[in-house]
Amino acid sequence: MSGYNLDQKLVIGLASSALFNLEKSDKVFRKKGELAYRKYQSKNETIPLEMGVAFPFIQRLLSINDIFPADKPFVEVILLSRNDPNTGLRVMNSIEYYGLDIKRAIFLQGRTPYKYIDALNISLFLSANEIDVNQAITAGYPAGLILKGQIFDIDHDEELRIAFDFDGVIADDSSEQVYKKGGLNAFIENENKLASQPANIGPLYKLLKKLSTLQNAELKYQLENPTYNSRLRISIVTARNAPAHKRVINSLRSWGIDTVNEAFFLGGIEKRKVLEILKPHIFFDDQVTHVEKTANSIASVHIPFGIANKKLDSDEQSNEVENNQTTEVN
Repeated sequence: MSGYNLDQKLVIGLASSALFNLEKSDKVFRKKGELAYRKYQSKNETIPLEMGVAFPFIQRLLSINDIFPADKPFVEVILLSRNDPNTGLRVMNSIEYYGLDIKRAIFLQGRTPYKYIDALNISLFLSANEIDVNQAITAGYPAGLILKGQIFDIDHDEELRIAFDFDGVIADDSSEQVYKKGGLNAFIENENKLASQPANIGPLYKLLKKLSTLQNAELKYQLENPTYNSRLRISIVTARNAPAHKRVINSLRSWGIDTVNEAFFLGGIEKRKVLEILKPHIFFDDQVTHVEKTANSIASVHIPFGIANKKLDSDEQSNEVENNQTTEVN
């Protein structure tokens, strides 16, 4: 029997805390301890867990596998859980109850999951556990912390809308470092000088690249099946504006990513107002202040990467306040 190859697939590593609402279970664990938690999960293992914030994103992403042969899905979701196999049975039963095509799982009984990200070719590890996400990012892996929020628009249509910030998410934070240290004028000068030079790739570059491959597969499928409507829609939502927009577009071209549907160069306009019209099923940003504003209405993921998430000393904090009086480059 040949091995199951993940190299060419879009692989999402998913903690049960992102897929399901585990507040009740977590409360038992924190108040009564591990033994009581194990008994609670065993007693309730046939009762499905409530949907979590990332559920609509995962459900819709998996549905796009419909365009591929049943034995060769492009999207693979693997559960990476801190549960042990026994208590994890409730999670797997819940996955089965909701009809999600998730067949692979790793149960680690309290141990950190980030060490398995590279071995499983994961393009995004999504969790509500801040420690796990920070460990993954520190180790150089693509990870995001999903914030608590509302679930919306699960059955309204089949379209999957994904929104990305640019700096510190798709690209690295090199340009943002220039902005933080030198202010807006230094940033604009730097981006004008490097307008035709691709940005360095960031933590979610691989995810966007795989999603672009999926969009191209949809377009090819649509040519052969004219009644099919492409489901995946990707947006870039950034605080950059002209002339710094040129480097974003040129970077995407250089990376061979030509399927982005929309780009919003907001120049300091509050992202929340635009995102609440766009209604993405998931939004990725490295600035915690941005995702905190959107989490109540949109599944929002904090990417704790780069200078935006560095603890500042007193002098840097003073410069930060001064720079933020103009705009944010993100």
